Amino acid sequence: MTVTDRLPPVTAVLRERLLAGPRTTAAHRAMLTRVPAMRMVETGGRAAADPLPESLSVVAWNLERGLFPEASAARLSEHAPQIVLLSEMDNGMARTGQRHTAAAMAEALGMSYAYGVEFHEMDLGGPTERRFCEDDFNALGWHGNAILSKAPFSRVTLIRLDDHGHWYAEEAGADPQQPRLGGRMALAAVIETQGGPLCVVSTHLESNAGSDHRARQMRVLLDGIDRFAPDLPVLIGGDLNTGNHVPPEFDWRKEALFPLAEARGYSWAPNAEGPTTRPSLITPHPDRKMKLDWFASRGLTALGQEILPSISPDGTPLSDHDAVWCRVRRTGPAPAEKGQEASDT
Repeated sequence: MTVTDRLPPVTAVLRERLLAGPRTTAAHRAMLTRVPAMRMVETGGRAAADPLPESLSVVAWNLERGLFPEASAARLSEHAPQIVLLSEMDNGMARTGQRHTAAAMAEALGMSYAYGVEFHEMDLGGPTERRFCEDDFNALGWHGNAILSKAPFSRVTLIRLDDHGHWYAEEAGADPQQPRLGGRMALAAVIETQGGPLCVVSTHLESNAGSDHRARQMRVLLDGIDRFAPDLPVLIGGDLNTGNHVPPEFDWRKEALFPLAEARGYSWAPNAEGPTTRPSLITPHPDRKMKLDWFASRGLTALGQEILPSISPDGTPLSDHDAVWCRVRRTGPAPAEKGQEASDT
């Protein structure tokens, strides 16, 4: 895993191979190894050198491409988060004006950022997204997760959760309208606080699958965290897609990942009750009310939790997901960090 200040683009030659090649799992795995950005974390932005306070305000938010990064940043001002865990953030996509949406949001909040690629989007997106495109091409085609922080990162890593091509290979049920190279992933970072180092994780689990598939992804994620930060308190935040594709009731309580994480020492206490989805400009589904977004913590005490409506002051929906917020602090004495090298999975 490499840390860089700029992710290298997919070359024109490789892009042609992607578009013309067979849509199989084997082909996807082979192509994934040829895109260096899939094994990199981009860092940038600015942050104060001081450690974060012991009591932390944290937001996790699926921003559905990141159409409005500055307005989204302003929406968070009331809760003054020290850490923001983001998913579905575009970088160089026509539908979001070719902007680096995570970097723009970090700039608006005065934070540092780490960004990793979930997918290389091979087209412009779904039908409702194309009306936002002023270009007929993607400058980079990156779509991924980010961590924003008021303090610098001590270490960062990327944990890939699958490589079989769920959105690329026909045998995996890929959507032909949204061809993508890549797969679900997580970013993990160690950040210094006044109570000691903390590992924070931004992740996004598969929507086009069932409970067993997401449980396997959660197991890969927790194994990766144990290698990266085995003795540190951990806060995972993101869109876990709980209950997705379990018709007709979309019941998150049927998900196997909840007891799996609990058996590994994680708590779901930092979560407020209630659904976390709403109709948006890209996803106008007024009848779909789901609870997809969560925090899972290890070695932390929850001091407060809330769901923040993703509506700007002028009434514009900023995402099809509401943001989830919590305040946490370390439980018990601060352990010494082992200084283990960052590892990729």
